[in-house]
Amino acid sequence: MEHLPPPAEELALLDHELAGLDLRRSQLLHRRAWLLSVLRTPGPLLAASPPAPSFPPPAGRPPTPFAAPGRPPVPAVRTRGAQNALLVLGGLLLTIAAIAFTLVGWGQLGIGGRSAVLATVTAAALAAPAVLLRRGLSSTAESLAALASALMVLDAYALHEVALPGTSGLGFAAAASAVLAVLWAGYGLLLGGLRLPLPAAVLGAQLPLLLWAWAERADVLVFAGALLATAALDCVIAVRGKGIAVRVTAGSGLWVTGGAGLLLALVKSLVADAPAGAVAPGALLLAGAAIALCGARRAPAAVAVAGGLAVVAGVAGVVVAGVPGGWVVPVYLLCGAALLAGVRAPLGRPAGQGLVWASGVVAAGSVLFSLPPVVVSLTGPVVQLGRVWSGAPHGGARGATGAAGLPWTEMASAPVVLLVVAAVLGLAYRSWEGVLRWAGPALSPGPSARGAVGVTAPVLGWAGLAVLPAALDASYAVAVSVQLVLAAAVFAVAVVGLRRGTTGVALTASVCGAVGAVDVTLLSLSTEAATYAVFGTLLVALVAAAVALEVPVVPASRPDRVPAAVQAVAACAAVLCAVVLAGACGASLGLAAHRAAPLLLAVPAVTVLLGARLKAHAVALPVELTGAAAALPAVGMAVGDLPFLALVLALCAVLAAGTALRPERRPVAGYLATALFVTASWVRLSASGVSSPEAYTLPVTVAALVIGVLRRRRDPAASSWTAYGAALAATLLPSLLAAWADPHWLRPLLLGAAALLITLLGARWRLQALLVLGGAVLALDALHELAPYVVQVVGAMPRWVAPALAGALLLAVGATYEKRLRDARRLRDALGRMR
Repeated sequence: MEHLPPPAEELALLDHELAGLDLRRSQLLHRRAWLLSVLRTPGPLLAASPPAPSFPPPAGRPPTPFAAPGRPPVPAVRTRGAQNALLVLGGLLLTIAAIAFTLVGWGQLGIGGRSAVLATVTAAALAAPAVLLRRGLSSTAESLAALASALMVLDAYALHEVALPGTSGLGFAAAASAVLAVLWAGYGLLLGGLRLPLPAAVLGAQLPLLLWAWAERADVLVFAGALLATAALDCVIAVRGKGIAVRVTAGSGLWVTGGAGLLLALVKSLVADAPAGAVAPGALLLAGAAIALCGARRAPAAVAVAGGLAVVAGVAGVVVAGVPGGWVVPVYLLCGAALLAGVRAPLGRPAGQGLVWASGVVAAGSVLFSLPPVVVSLTGPVVQLGRVWSGAPHGGARGATGAAGLPWTEMASAPVVLLVVAAVLGLAYRSWEGVLRWAGPALSPGPSARGAVGVTAPVLGWAGLAVLPAALDASYAVAVSVQLVLAAAVFAVAVVGLRRGTTGVALTASVCGAVGAVDVTLLSLSTEAATYAVFGTLLVALVAAAVALEVPVVPASRPDRVPAAVQAVAACAAVLCAVVLAGACGASLGLAAHRAAPLLLAVPAVTVLLGARLKAHAVALPVELTGAAAALPAVGMAVGDLPFLALVLALCAVLAAGTALRPERRPVAGYLATALFVTASWVRLSASGVSSPEAYTLPVTVAALVIGVLRRRRDPAASSWTAYGAALAATLLPSLLAAWADPHWLRPLLLGAAALLITLLGARWRLQALLVLGGAVLALDALHELAPYVVQVVGAMPRWVAPALAGALLLAVGATYEKRLRDARRLRDALGRMR
């Protein structure tokens, strides 16, 4: 049978075929026109006719025999590239041959023959490029010039071996490299068309001074001076030289020689034990800085940065040689700050920018050197968790923070460095426009630079004040007081910043305040008085911050969520402080853990009242949730004593019921209150040793069921869980627990019968609570009764039966997987339709 596609599909196929035919016809017409133009051209011109146009075959079609070639012609190798490749290869071969002749075949000739051969070949190689350049053969001239340069090096080697064999090899190499550099430079300037001799001269100029210092076995400072002198020559060539190749070669030499010279001088400056010993390295560093700043006009900004750092190292190295070890970093910091004065000097924009960056690098390095004691001071109080109220720690602030073993003599300047940098950044933030006008074109920060400065300043200031007690070796009381006042002050800064709209600074201060608050609370755990003072002060400060953030001073065009979020966090933190204070009161009164548990519930009670007062405020829900979470420690503390646990659960149920009086909290709080009341009653019955809980739960269940029936009559749409769920659970669940612990048969039988009846009633009246609760209790009760027999059967069966049954079950479920899914969905829908 022939398959006929639908009309729409067939129409699309026809349109596609017709489009392909039109494209093919257009290609053939172009080919025909080109063939006609070729045939009309006279015979001698046929060979020079343009190439035939190529057309790819239509998409989805194989190429036809009459189609034009679809593959483009292979491009020929570029003539210039092939010529250069041949010339380079030929020059290399000639150079290798000359080296082999000089090193191997030299002994076969006499002194005259040797000189004649080298002189003739070198003279010919040097003279040939001039002739070749006049004839336009520049590539050949470059190859011969390279060969001539290599031959000149071999001539120098031959001269040393024949005429001056007793001289020092390093000294002769230094003189030869200087002479060769001058000769190559003159040769390159004489024949301006050659590109190789001048860069070769620059490379040769890197060696004379270095080889001379090596030959003289000079010390480190002489080596550094030789390298910096070479860098000065490179700088002059890089700034005033002509040709990109010459400037790039000189710039690379400047980086290498200048960097090595500065590094050697820096090492000598750092190891100097007296100011007099640091003068010479400092002078070299300043000389290197001058070279770098002069070359900054043609070099990248990193050269100017290196120059600025060299100035700082040179000046500060002389000063720190006579300063105690703990105050070395401030000296470098002050020198880095003084470096900014050079921004106003007429050095050019690149040099000015380099000085600004160098000053920033010095400041950043100083801050990094000062951070370790801050980190130790902030993380050390964690050890106080293991010795709560054990008394003030020995060693004062350093002992309390676990930093007694640090070399504080070397870290004494850490607070000074942090506070100075914070003050400078703060002034720059406040006078940003003035700083930009003063710096001129040397300082062109991005739009976010001021925000970064404003965020960094409070962090460094807070860090400097936080480490101050440990740096001064203050007492424990002073350390706690300083940390507490600092945390309160930082919170005040955050509140003021949020009220004024400076969100970045305010958030940074908020984070610093939070970290400082955690640090001081850990510190305060050592003594009872400190605990009350710190947590009480923080409670007042956090409440004041939450209240102060309620009324913003600067109205915003759009609502800002940041103050609201900070306000909620402050309120929740205040609740946590109140919880700690309540727990501390119980410990101060000498109460056992279960007896102190009800004291913690005072905090959730207050949060419930606050929630009723705040109503729909954004802070209400976080405060209530934090208060509810505070009830969990109370429950955990009362677990060891069942009567107190029942009391705590009942009090929690009362608080939940009070919360449920509000319509917006009723859906969650109502169920929670019911569950807590029921759980409290069960715990109370268990604590009283009641073995028949039905005598106490059945009256409650009957009364609750009557209330549920009346509720359903008034409101038929009410859920069965609301009407009957709590009532049934009050009896079924305690009875189930009792039945599982009852060795007799009567209680499980009666419970199973009651659960079966409830399940049938739920299925008959389509009540979800009855069906679910009754079915679950019936299944668990049956499982309890059948468990001994199942165990016996399993024990009597061979061990391979259990995995075989499991495999068969999995196969059956897998084979009917889709049907089981449909059944499960139908069951879920049926339960969902119940009330």
